[in-house]
Amino acid sequence: MTGLTPYLSLPGTARGALEHYRDVFGGELVLHTYEDFGRTDGPPDAIAHGMLQGPVELFASDAAVASVGEPAEVPSGVLFALLGTADPTTMRAWFAALAEGGTVTDPLQRRAWGDHDGQVTDRFGIRWLVGFHE
Repeated sequence: MTGLTPYLSLPGTARGALEHYRDVFGGELVLHTYEDFGRTDGPPDAIAHGMLQGPVELFASDAAVASVGEPAEVPSGVLFALLGTADPTTMRAWFAALAEGGTVTDPLQRRAWGDHDGQVTDRFGIRWLVGFHE
């Protein structure tokens, strides 16, 4: 690994989120359940650690039960920037896929400086900035 990789702590939606991101970005999933790790602080089939490895990489897990003190985290004031990480056609497809079931907060469009960008909050509450230069 050569850079910053987001790690999401989700409220029981890690499997669905990681599968969705794999469908959006491509890549390979590695999923480990609480049961796989011998953990008893969450449902056996919950994700204790999951990875998406591919053109976009991230980690996610389901937060342990509240009694353990591990709350799900919803990032505030943070957005994941996908700036120039793929060709324009791919970036447009990623934006549209992230918007499905989510909310477009700033449509993907050409800006005064010549680049294209837009922002979307996906169905899991994660904010994305998608941008590219044509």
